[in-house]
Amino acid sequence: MEFRTLGRSGAVVSAQALGTMTFGAEADEETSGEILTAFTEGGGTFVDTADVYSAGVSEEIIGRWLSSHPTEAAQIVLATKGRFPMGDGPNDVGLSRRHLRAALDASLTRLQVEHIDLYQMHAWDALTPIEETLRFLDDAVTAGKIYYYGFSNYLGWQLTKAVHVASASGFTAPVTLQPQYNLLVRDIEHEVVPASLDAGIGLLPWSPLAGGWLSGKYERDVPPTGATRLGENPERGMEAWEARNASERTWRVLDAVAAIAEAHSVSASQVSLAWLGAQPAVTSVILGARTVKQLNDNMAAVDLELSADELGRLTDASAPEMDDYPYGTAGVKQRNRPVDGGR
Repeated sequence: MEFRTLGRSGAVVSAQALGTMTFGAEADEETSGEILTAFTEGGGTFVDTADVYSAGVSEEIIGRWLSSHPTEAAQIVLATKGRFPMGDGPNDVGLSRRHLRAALDASLTRLQVEHIDLYQMHAWDALTPIEETLRFLDDAVTAGKIYYYGFSNYLGWQLTKAVHVASASGFTAPVTLQPQYNLLVRDIEHEVVPASLDAGIGLLPWSPLAGGWLSGKYERDVPPTGATRLGENPERGMEAWEARNASERTWRVLDAVAAIAEAHSVSASQVSLAWLGAQPAVTSVILGARTVKQLNDNMAAVDLELSADELGRLTDASAPEMDDYPYGTAGVKQRNRPVDGGR
C-alpha cells in the first residue's frame, strides 16, 4: 500500500480509503466486518463514513468493529461527516454550531471513540455564516474531539472562501475536500482542483468508478439488469444509464480503459482507479464495495503503474465537453492574451 500525507497536514493515510456508505444497507454487519478486515489486511488505514449513512448504522457497525479489533483500530485514520438531518427538528440540519455540536457528539458515541481524526462538512450551508462553522471546528480541534477537518462537495469559491476566512481569523486550517471525481466526471478540474492545489488541500474523490460505469460492466445500448446498482435502478442519480449510454464520450472513455486493461491483464476498475490516483492534489481514493471480492480487485489498483502515454490516452479520451468560453479554446486564448494599454 502507498501512503500519502493528509493534505498539508502531518497525518499519513493510505492512498486508498474505504468508503462505508454500503454498510448497513447493501452490506450487512457480517459482510461489512469482513470488508473492514480485508481492507486493513491489505494495508489500508483510512476509513470514511458519515452520520447519515444508513441513518447512523454505518457508524455503529464501524464502532463495534473498532472496539473488537483494537490492534487494527490503533492504525486507522477515521473520518466521518456531519451536515444533513438525523432528526426532524428545524435545527437538526446544517453547519450551525448548534447542529454540529450534537452531530459530532452523536458520531463519537456511535463510533465508540474519544476523537475523530477527520471531521468533514458534508455540503455547503448557505444559511450559516462560514465564520460560525469554522469557529466550531477550531474549538473542536482545541477540545481534542477532532484532529483535522475538511469539506465535501464544495465548489471552488466556497473552498477558497473557507480557507481564507480560517487564515484571517487565526483558526485551524482545513486539510481536505471530498468531491465526486473520475474519468467520466472531470469538471472539478476547472475550479476545484486549482483551488485545492493553491491551498494545499488534499482531494478524497468519491464515486471513483462513476457508479460502476468504469468497471466495464455495462454494454452500449444494453439496459443493465441483475444485482448491480443500475441493474436494480437504471435511473439512479447522476450515474443513470440512459443519459450516459447516449453519450459518445462515455464509450470513448470505456474503450480506452478496456484497451489498457487488456494490455496489463487487469480489470477496467483497476485502470480507472490508477488514473485517478495519479491526478494532482489527490490524497486518497475512496473505494466503495458491496463484497470483499470487489474490494480486493479495487485495492489491487495501487500496484498498477500506468505509463505516461497510457495516462495521456485516458486523459485525452475523457476530456470534459465544454463550451468555448470560459474553459474552452477561446477562454484559454483570452486568459493568455498579451496585456496592451492596461487592458
